[in-house]
Amino acid sequence: MQVDIITLEQGSAGSAELPDEIFKATPRQDIMARVVHWQLAKRRAGTHKVKGVAEVSGTTKKPYKQKGTGNARQGSLRSVQFRTGGVAHGPVVRSHEYSLNKKVRRLGLISALSHKLAENKLVVLDAAKSSVKTADLAKKIKALGWSSALIIDGTVDPDFLRAARNIPKVDVLPTIGANVYDILNHDVLAITTAGLEGLKARLNPAAANAAETGAGEAA
Repeated sequence: MQVDIITLEQGSAGSAELPDEIFKATPRQDIMARVVHWQLAKRRAGTHKVKGVAEVSGTTKKPYKQKGTGNARQGSLRSVQFRTGGVAHGPVVRSHEYSLNKKVRRLGLISALSHKLAENKLVVLDAAKSSVKTADLAKKIKALGWSSALIIDGTVDPDFLRAARNIPKVDVLPTIGANVYDILNHDVLAITTAGLEGLKARLNPAAANAAETGAGEAA
């Protein structure tokens, strides 16, 4: 599929070919949901922690004798029923990460790209390079009508990244960092010509099959 290439100044810079197997696939909502859940699980810090009975400070002495007081029998003031006691079955430090098949992750990214193209929210830029200040870049993005945009480039230009990082709802990622969550979390997806070539190489079925064959032979 042929699409027009534009510049940040709203000029024309020719056209680019979008492979149908990457950008014209039928979006799978279920697959995208699985990939997003997997990404968010990996991002969780897992540092939540409470103290159990063995960790709270306090004596282990029996608070009062077993019988004759009229109170319920108790063995320790560190038990969970006391205000200063530990917590039963509370959260502990752990990782929320889990594995997800590479084929599912690849299909999720293809679905997200195809979803943006189907909604006419995918734009191809000639380049994402700028030595201008944040205010000037913000004016260009506003003129393009982008209120929320993710820009994907082959290799992120440091000057462009510096100019874009303080613009609300505008993020810049390299091709290797393109992911389903960030694509769906922005209204417009802008891919540079270099980023487009990187995505083609990353999602090329032949390359993926070759990698799997090599891994199988190595095993």
